Amino acid sequence: MSNEKHPISELMDSSLQNLRTLVDADTVVGEAITTPDGTVIIPVSKVSFGFASGGSDIPTIKQAGQFGGGAGGGVSVQPIAFLVIKDGHVELLQMNDSKTTADRIVTMAPEMVDKFADLFAKRDKKERRSNSEAAGGESKG
Repeated sequence: MSNEKHPISELMDSSLQNLRTLVDADTVVGEAITTPDGTVIIPVSKVSFGFASGGSDIPTIKQAGQFGGGAGGGVSVQPIAFLVIKDGHVELLQMNDSKTTADRIVTMAPEMVDKFADLFAKRDKKERRSNSEAAGGESKG
């Protein structure tokens, strides 16, 4: 077997190397921005990328080593939040651009838990009140 790299490997290596230059740690957690009042704002982004490659050796009688192939990739950078650091306190400000049902569910989950907890607490309080009134009404009669 030859030590020579297959052309598809070279295509993949080249494409992945170019994607690496686009997506680094500074893309996900951006560079800090300091405002005149000393507040530090750090952007946080969601980075998605895809990659595909393919190729075919073309068998021929006359000329060996012919190859046809291609590779491609794409990157999507979407800002999702900002870390705000002011007076020693850190706050995460999320961007409310939920596009999918799953994103909306995750965003709404804490609020829904609070609403259900309040609903059950009110129901339990109402049941206790009606039970104590019923018990008090029977003992008077």
